[in-house]
Amino acid sequence: MAEHEHGHGNEHENEREHVRVAVIGAGFGGLGAAVRLRREGVTDFVVLERAGSVGGAWRDNTYPGCACDVPSHLYSFSFAPHPDWPRTFSGQEDIRAYLEHVADVFRLRPHIRFGSEVRRMTWDGEKLRWDIETGGGTLSADVVVSATGPLSDPRIPDIPGLESFPGRVFHSARWDHDQDLRGKRVAVVGTGASAIQIVPAVQPLAGRLTLFQRTPPWVLPRVDRAISGAERALHRALPFTTQARRGLLWGIRELQVQAFTKHPDELGLVERVARLNMARHIKDPALRAKLTPDYRIGCKRILLSSEYYPALARPNVDVVASGLSEIRGSTLVAADGTETEADVIVFGTGFHVTDMPIADRVVGAEGRTLAESWKGGMEALRGTSAAGFPNWLTVIGPNSGLANSSMILIIESQLNYLADFLRQLNVLGGRVALDARPGAVRAWNHRVQERMRRTVWATGGCTSWYLDANGRNTTIWPGTTTEFRRATRRVDLGEYDVLRVPAAQRAEAVA
Repeated sequence: MAEHEHGHGNEHENEREHVRVAVIGAGFGGLGAAVRLRREGVTDFVVLERAGSVGGAWRDNTYPGCACDVPSHLYSFSFAPHPDWPRTFSGQEDIRAYLEHVADVFRLRPHIRFGSEVRRMTWDGEKLRWDIETGGGTLSADVVVSATGPLSDPRIPDIPGLESFPGRVFHSARWDHDQDLRGKRVAVVGTGASAIQIVPAVQPLAGRLTLFQRTPPWVLPRVDRAISGAERALHRALPFTTQARRGLLWGIRELQVQAFTKHPDELGLVERVARLNMARHIKDPALRAKLTPDYRIGCKRILLSSEYYPALARPNVDVVASGLSEIRGSTLVAADGTETEADVIVFGTGFHVTDMPIADRVVGAEGRTLAESWKGGMEALRGTSAAGFPNWLTVIGPNSGLANSSMILIIESQLNYLADFLRQLNVLGGRVALDARPGAVRAWNHRVQERMRRTVWATGGCTSWYLDANGRNTTIWPGTTTEFRRATRRVDLGEYDVLRVPAAQRAEAVA
């Protein structure tokens, strides 16, 4: 362990707090990392969280109708099963309560520092450590685990005239609960996973609801139901039944992956189900034409809702099949010239995914920020390590996202990698760092991008938030969760440069 190593050297060095590991973010990734560190016997760590409570995206997204589109029993940690999920697809409040529960049960709270947004993080190549400036003070760490999450910083498009709008404007992830929507003219911009939950929740309240749709999504029915008391009692009494349920949900999704990654033409059947779902609820042929996508299902994220289409068919809802391009006072002008009056604008326009804001704040071994090093597109060895950023690991990094299964499976695989990374550092001994070799990162990324070429995300004929500014898919993993787990089971030291403190400094420290 490195707790004692910083005791040497000059006096003012002792003033700065030093930890073995600093984890950034207290959502699923950060809390999972904290639990894993404790299980590995590492207690000298902190979790730096910018907000005032745990939960990440599930703390921030409190919009009406907010729920998960992955089944509850798969959207939880394997080491913290929850037999008492109330519904097959959980709502935001239940998931947030689960994360609070994890923080309590695993005694993580003493490690968490709230109000500690990371402002800058700089690699010190002489001392082989990260110097971290936060809203709550400075500290240094041997290893950083960045778990800021791709869905944490809202993206609001730059629309001419937005500042002139006299009403309220907010993003789905920063919902304004003081705004009473009853009888109001509400404009919802975007048709992603949040928007299709917001529309049915707001439609009954709004006087008029206008949806600005650049691209229609494919929507499948969401087979959600309450989990009965008897089922929950069974899961509590016989824990293996919870595992069996999780295993079944996982297995079905593993089998689906081939269609997305290798045989997109097989998705035609799923497309038919989506068309039937639309036909059942949307009787007006003009509206149905607006809502029918012109790309292969799966190219953009497939959305699940049984309420979205019925809401769009209501008399107080208008669908503008065009993006919002300009605002003149309270008049919203679409790209096709359609004009709409509104009192409130809700942006369901997603997040900074391929340009993570944390990347501007991380300064690596060569004095470059992570954002500069990723200018041509994000890439990281096994979705975790970036070249030139020693002892820095990211959870849900480049090309580790999923389109059809639970991100918790990816997070837990990356935690296996983190655990082995720390073991390798201990085995190497002394003050040491591992820096991913540029060649290893390139080789890994090349393999991922080669596999990507056959996938529906590359061939399906759409643009999506999976793609970066260069049109490359730097977000999604083009394989099964089993393959990802295998790829992150162990750290291969051949893919890293081993860095040690220069000999002169070591001699000084001993003296």
